[in-house]
Amino acid sequence: MTRRAREWLAIALVALVAGGGGYAFNVWRSAPDRAAAAAASETLLATRLPDLNNRPQGVEQWKGKVLVVNFWATWCAPCREEIPLFVKLQEKYAGRGLQFVGIAIDQPEKVRPFAAEFGMNFPILIGDADTIDLGKKLGNRAGVLPYTLIVGRDGKIVSTEIGAVKEAKLEALLGSLL
Repeated sequence: MTRRAREWLAIALVALVAGGGGYAFNVWRSAPDRAAAAAASETLLATRLPDLNNRPQGVEQWKGKVLVVNFWATWCAPCREEIPLFVKLQEKYAGRGLQFVGIAIDQPEKVRPFAAEFGMNFPILIGDADTIDLGKKLGNRAGVLPYTLIVGRDGKIVSTEIGAVKEAKLEALLGSLL
C-alpha cells in the first residue's frame, strides 16, 4: 500500500470514529430530553385545577383527544390576540377530536366576564402563582404568557409555543394530528 493510500485510509478511519462518536454523543444527549418530555407529559396529564365553578378538573379526562393547552391571563395582550383563534379552531375541529383547555393565571372573578366577552367555547381552569411553576416544569423556563402545549392523542407533548401562536403554524400542527 502506498503512503498516500495509508494517509487516506487513516483519515477515513478518523472520520468514521469521529462520526460514530458524534452519533453516540447525540443519542446520549437526546436521552434526557426524551425522558424530560415523557415526565412533562405525565405531569401535564396529572394536573388538577379548579374550573370557573371551583370544581377540580383533571387534564387526563381529555386524553385521547388532540389537546391544545394554553396558559394565559386576562391582562396579557398576546393572550387576548390568540383567544379568538382558539375559539374558531375549537368550533372547527371539535368533531375531529380537538380539545382546547385554557389555564388562566388569574382570578376567577376576572376570568368569568373575560370568557363571556370572548365567547370562549372550551374548558377554562384557574391557576395561581404555583401554576407558573407548573408551566416551567412543562418547558416554559422563562415563565412567560401565553404558553401553549400541543398534545397528541397518546398524551405526549408534541410541541410547545412561547408567545402568541400563529394561525398557519397551529393549523399545520393540528392537521398532522387530527
